[in-house]
Amino acid sequence: MNEKLFSLLDSYYDDMVALRRHLHQHPELSFEEKETPALIEAFYKDLGVEVKTGVGGNGVTAVIKGGKPGKTVALRADFDALPIEDEKDVPYKSKISGKMHACGHDGHTATLLHLAKALHLMKEELPGTYVMIHQHAEEYAPGGAISMIEDGCLDGVDAVFGTHLWVTGELGDIEYRTGPIMAAADRFEIKIQGAGGHGAQPHKTKDAVVAGSQLVTSLQQIAARRVNPVESAVVSVGSFVAENAFNVIADSAKLIGTARTFAPEVRDLVEKEIGRITEGTCISTDCTYEYDYIRGYPAVVNHEKETDYLVRVVNDMPGVTAVESEMQMGGEDFAYYLEHRPGTFFFTGAKPEGVDVPYPHHHPKFDLNEKAMLIAAKTLGAAAIKYHNEN
Repeated sequence: MNEKLFSLLDSYYDDMVALRRHLHQHPELSFEEKETPALIEAFYKDLGVEVKTGVGGNGVTAVIKGGKPGKTVALRADFDALPIEDEKDVPYKSKISGKMHACGHDGHTATLLHLAKALHLMKEELPGTYVMIHQHAEEYAPGGAISMIEDGCLDGVDAVFGTHLWVTGELGDIEYRTGPIMAAADRFEIKIQGAGGHGAQPHKTKDAVVAGSQLVTSLQQIAARRVNPVESAVVSVGSFVAENAFNVIADSAKLIGTARTFAPEVRDLVEKEIGRITEGTCISTDCTYEYDYIRGYPAVVNHEKETDYLVRVVNDMPGVTAVESEMQMGGEDFAYYLEHRPGTFFFTGAKPEGVDVPYPHHHPKFDLNEKAMLIAAKTLGAAAIKYHNEN
């Protein structure tokens, strides 16, 4: 059965590339997607596949029912872009100023659509049901996954699989991991209020910049001295703004940053410690503060059984290698699917050819090896079929 699936996917490769490049030229930001879901809907209607739009907002789902009884497996791809100017010199460069597919979601969409086409043509031979989840707004919390789940995209689903095209991974590598594979991704904002004044008279001020500078340094003690060394945590301040003239001591400063963790108890600790250290710093500098900790996506935690299916599928695929992944500190709202259903999320190596160090995800010159889409489609399809055959 896999042989037929793979043969069909091979024959679709040129179309897959063409569709990915079309999407790359017409990116849409999170929660603003209109043309992309319309394109997805039209693709399924042309196939004669049952499709539902407006799922949880801008999401789309499609259902392919096999000709034999079985369980229901969901396969997910996201389709939103990022507010980044495309700086690549390629024919398929983004045509929309300030918007770009800089994370591979265009490839995810082209992959899943053509996998669906193959499964649809094979449906009479297949067991069970296949739910294609095309998700909007992965890049911007609260994300599209949670609203699509609330709108029923996982109703009746027994297991869920997803992949991310990964430009730091070698072409042909499938990077998997049982348990946590991607971190919880949270945001914090701290506003420090002091009392400004003349730069030549610091004794008459409460310097918000000095307080903020102390705070940036002190926050690094959380991961270094408060979190158990066998656990993982990142606390990074990404923005520190206190605009003023060169000879004026600022009366306020705003810090914005991110915290990344895996274990729920570590997540709670980090949130508490940021607040505690902020309070102590402001007491010592005689400033006041406002602190807001915004929880983003939870950690992506893969299930053992479904990850085992994946590894066994990959081991049977010629030219593809299963490689155990390190835990990644990036976040992904696929986490919500795995909180509701068993499944696994993996990385498909997509390093561009002839490149030693590829431009990373979210970079203005990001690009991927389009051959990885074919590998991703084959892996997702074979894993879903194996799940059906063994359940």
